[in-house]
Amino acid sequence: MLYEYPAIEFIEDTYTDMKIYLGFTVAGDRSAVMVARKIVDILVEMRHEVLTRHLVEDNAWEADRRITPKEVYLRDMKWLDQCDLFIAEVSGSSFGLGFETGYLLGATTKKVVLFYRQDVETKISLLITGITHPNCTLAPYSDFNEVEIWIRNNLSQ
Repeated sequence: MLYEYPAIEFIEDTYTDMKIYLGFTVAGDRSAVMVARKIVDILVEMRHEVLTRHLVEDNAWEADRRITPKEVYLRDMKWLDQCDLFIAEVSGSSFGLGFETGYLLGATTKKVVLFYRQDVETKISLLITGITHPNCTLAPYSDFNEVEIWIRNNLSQ
């Protein structure tokens, strides 16, 4: 099956590494959408499969409303169970991101990485910025280069 993603064309069976669930708000503050898109681009370039790359599209809110809330829940829970790693950009965090993070840290042994802009840290729930769970890495950043460096240094190709 052939997919297209902005400026990248790839074939489904070209993935060689991890299945990654990228968490990003659909209904909340999407001001970090460009960072989330760049995260997707880097992960795809590194040959990881991003199960939720649709979340960074401009029509993500509308697309999710084409199916029922139950279908969204079942789909996302399936992807959370399938993923090898959960990465989220939580600068505009939402209840959904908190749910996903809490589910993974409480019910699984999967690793979680939470990126957020340092300049909005005081607007993010303390339950997110205060996480001390051993399977969770908090990754505050001041510019995208720090995010890219973290990803390339910590997720092998």
